[in-house]
Amino acid sequence: MLDNHFRIPISLQPFFNHSKLKHIYVKNNEFYIDTNIESLEPTFQLNTLLLSGCGDCGAIPNFLYSQHDLEYLYLLHLNLTGEFPIWLLENNTRLKTLSLVNNSLSGPIELPAHSHMSLEGLYISKNFLDGYIPIEIGASLPSLRELNISKNSLTGSIPPSIGDMELLYSLDLSHNNLSGGIPKKLTMGCSSLISLILSNNNLQGQIFSEEFSLFQLEELQLNGNHFSGSIPKGLSHCPSLFSIDFSNNNLSGRIPSWMGNMSSLQEIIMSNNGLEGSIPIDFCRVQFLLILDLSNNNISGSLPSCFGPRHIIHVHLSKNRLEGSLTTQFCKSSSLVTLDLSDNQLSGNIPDCINMLGELSYLILKNNNLEGKIPFQLCKLQKLSLIDLSQNHLSGRIPSCLSLTTDEQYNEDYNHIASAPVGGTIFILLFRDTLSLGEPVHFTTKNMAYSYNGRLLTYMSGMDLSCNKLIGEIPYEIGHLSKIHALNLSHNFLVGEIPSTFSNLKQIESLDLSYNNLSGKIPPELVDLYFLSTFSVAYNNLSGKTPARIRQFATFDGNCYQGNPLLCGEPMKSCSTTSPPPMIQEGPTQGGEDDGFIDMGVFYKQQVLEVRCALRVCGIEVKIRMAKGRHVKPPFYHPTARLMNRKRLLSLLSPLATFSPGEKKRWGKENGGEMSTVLEVRDERREPLLHNSSPPLPHGDTTKIQAFSNNISATIYQQQYISNNISATWNPLLLKICISNKTHVAESCIVHSSPKKLFYFQQQGVCC
Repeated sequence: MLDNHFRIPISLQPFFNHSKLKHIYVKNNEFYIDTNIESLEPTFQLNTLLLSGCGDCGAIPNFLYSQHDLEYLYLLHLNLTGEFPIWLLENNTRLKTLSLVNNSLSGPIELPAHSHMSLEGLYISKNFLDGYIPIEIGASLPSLRELNISKNSLTGSIPPSIGDMELLYSLDLSHNNLSGGIPKKLTMGCSSLISLILSNNNLQGQIFSEEFSLFQLEELQLNGNHFSGSIPKGLSHCPSLFSIDFSNNNLSGRIPSWMGNMSSLQEIIMSNNGLEGSIPIDFCRVQFLLILDLSNNNISGSLPSCFGPRHIIHVHLSKNRLEGSLTTQFCKSSSLVTLDLSDNQLSGNIPDCINMLGELSYLILKNNNLEGKIPFQLCKLQKLSLIDLSQNHLSGRIPSCLSLTTDEQYNEDYNHIASAPVGGTIFILLFRDTLSLGEPVHFTTKNMAYSYNGRLLTYMSGMDLSCNKLIGEIPYEIGHLSKIHALNLSHNFLVGEIPSTFSNLKQIESLDLSYNNLSGKIPPELVDLYFLSTFSVAYNNLSGKTPARIRQFATFDGNCYQGNPLLCGEPMKSCSTTSPPPMIQEGPTQGGEDDGFIDMGVFYKQQVLEVRCALRVCGIEVKIRMAKGRHVKPPFYHPTARLMNRKRLLSLLSPLATFSPGEKKRWGKENGGEMSTVLEVRDERREPLLHNSSPPLPHGDTTKIQAFSNNISATIYQQQYISNNISATWNPLLLKICISNKTHVAESCIVHSSPKKLFYFQQQGVCC
């Protein structure tokens, strides 16, 4: 009775009169406790009993007390309660397999008074068993081949007597609270061991001692413990080893080069340790590698140019110190699904050969030093569902052909079956969901970093291109990505209007377009995005009325719209009381449209507001102030840079050299600096710049001013036109302030190219 919808009493009383019954298989049905049970005993003596299904079945059924010929007993997923049924072992001396997986058994594990010589498989995982593993388990169950007591609440150490189980080939003690180390007797005595799984305990010390006889190992999972030291060299003598998981430990030292000689390796998972050094070039010889996860270590150097196993599926190398450029690595890895190289120091361009990765679904390259344009070859990746290129130096336009999808139907291609021949029989060790292994994919959405792995990852679709130097308009084609859940284009130089096609993003939950130069109105149709929970268009040049305060937009406050002076409507200022923008007067022109008069009061106020707010996002505050001294004509700007941790003022950039010493002192005190930190600004010729006697700059010339203090540097690029009427006419064409602190760079630009247009602010660079 397999895979039906029968309601079957757990007592099996309807079958008691079948005296010749030997085998009962009842799987995926509904069991219930029969309340009107009669005090009868069955007439049969079973050889095999399999009961697997759903329901709360109470205690182990009483009729089993009368069974003495059982060889195979499976009571699975029944929520059985009570203590470990030691009597089943004592009453059935020929029992070979006992499986009580996924029930609610509690209490300690008990063993029979005399050795049980027939039991080969004991599976009691996913219960509530506690206490110690009996120290005499090896002597009591000497014939065990498979022992699985994972996912309980067992404490204490691993009994050395397990080393007496010479036939044991699979041991799983994972997901308990075991402590201590791996007994030396186990590593010497269990010479037939194929699969050793001790993950998610509190084990510590060296992984293996120097004496090591587990040469038949194929699968070794020790993740989630406190193991220290280096990767044991004894593993180099395991020619059949296909899976290593040492993640989330305290391992140190270099990745051994002998791993490159292990041709059977398919999974190398060693994330979240303290491994250092470079990735050995010997890894180029591991041709059957499916998963490589070395994320969150201290690995440095560059990726070997020869590295790129043809069959590899998942690569996680994030949060290391990798450097160099991506060239031909992975170009031949046509099966690659996940490529996560985020949080490193990689440079250069994204390689054009990326279009050869036809199975690529998750591309995470954020927080590197990549530059150049986003290659249009990404448009050829039809299975791409998650792309994060944020916090780089990418420039150019966003390719209009970019497309994303979601893999909502679980892809069976991501599974593989690990099998091993033992005694002439093929044993299926485990159906592996490779997406659930190793480091999850991290993606920022809704202003928070989330981790996605397993099946959940296949439902996620998002694009993050923030904190780059992208220009041009937002392609309207992005609005056709109807399955996308998150879109972040903030902190770029994007211009133009928000595409009205964004109203088609029906699944989107997070939309961030802040810190760009977008103009025009916010499409009112966005109110139809019913799943939108995070929204920001702050610090752009948007105008008109904010979207109606209905549906999701009723939850967004003024922070979502700030930095757009011409926006009105709730939750901003009321449109009915908004005064018209200040008039910009035009005067006689000498150099075309770029000459004329400007209302300096209005210009000054907006500059202070925009620059200060924009750079605060990157952890650096820049205040632009106008010199009002009578000796300063035309008025110049004075930058102050400070880190926002408020512990100390790392640098105070001086005002221009036109200030007197007294004015410099007052200016320094007003901005929180000491007089000693005020530097004299000189040009590249190391001469004082822009004194009162300085001649007017020719039209179109560029002046470069630099100031240095410790590890902080600032550069001001000023391109201006000064007319004959210096007191009345002043047209800055470009003022760019660049502030750098070691590897963190923030760059702001104030551009005023025409008196008919208000200036606009641009911020670019790597956000801290």
